[in-house]
Amino acid sequence: MTDKQFALQASVAWQDKVNFIGTAPSGHKVAIDADKAEGASPMELILLGLGGCASYDVVTILQKSRQDITDVRCELSANRADSVPAVYTEIHLHFVVTGNDVKDKQVAKAVALSAEKYCSASQMLAAGGVTITHDYEIVAA
Repeated sequence: MTDKQFALQASVAWQDKVNFIGTAPSGHKVAIDADKAEGASPMELILLGLGGCASYDVVTILQKSRQDITDVRCELSANRADSVPAVYTEIHLHFVVTGNDVKDKQVAKAVALSAEKYCSASQMLAAGGVTITHDYEIVAA
């Protein structure tokens, strides 16, 4: 162990086979399974983390701009390298924003701000060479 102090602490505990239980810094637990039989794979969790991070940004920005949103869904599509390590090479985020009289300009701004400024997961993956693209659609409630 290093002498360096870290602000966040998490753990991953082996259960059996390739099953693990991850405990987040918040104390929440998540099932991790490389075979995907009893939990999401580690790479799936990275994809979900990106979607969650970007969705949080989009929802909070739209709420602050007083948009009457009733639902926001982020549909993610991804490609991975064919060789080991099979890193993500490209990820596309498609936001489906449902609400009443939601302004296109506000959704475009929210998605852009998430992509370019606020989403830490997106910034980290992009810095590692992943091509990340975004688009959106607005659905009337």
